[in-house]
Amino acid sequence: MKLTLNVLCCLLLSAPVFSQQDDFTLQKLFTELMQKDSLVFNLGFNECDTAQLRALISDDFEFYHDQSGLLDSKENFIRNIPNLCNMNYKPTRVLVDGSMEVFPLYSNGVLYGAIQKGEHEFYGEEPGKPKYLTSTAKFTHVWILENDQWKLKRILSYDHQSPGKK
Repeated sequence: MKLTLNVLCCLLLSAPVFSQQDDFTLQKLFTELMQKDSLVFNLGFNECDTAQLRALISDDFEFYHDQSGLLDSKENFIRNIPNLCNMNYKPTRVLVDGSMEVFPLYSNGVLYGAIQKGEHEFYGEEPGKPKYLTSTAKFTHVWILENDQWKLKRILSYDHQSPGKK
């Protein structure tokens, strides 16, 4: 009986423990990255605010796109934003509700980054016409803490689909 009790205690003590603090930390991280995502896309992409992008993107940045290829630096990425803003329609991005997931990255127990993934929709807007869906896609972002600030380091944008082609 004593042996069984000792084995049970050892098993319970060695099992992973998840606390409310862990849930709080993950929720706080999720909320913070949701806000950063909003700044990147609502201001940076939808409003062509390159100053906002410059503040949010790491100097060591890469963007991988399944249709337009690789942009291998922060400057190349930001230099391409005006191309989006000068199209024959105004493109906007909308995060698909409930699709965003966040996974913390630790080094020796210290949070240093996070992976954010989800799905988004892209719409076109033209004067006198209703907003229309141009494509859907999946994304994976790698965020890194640099000097206690979240910076977007890598973007993977993939599985772009035209409407009705899913």
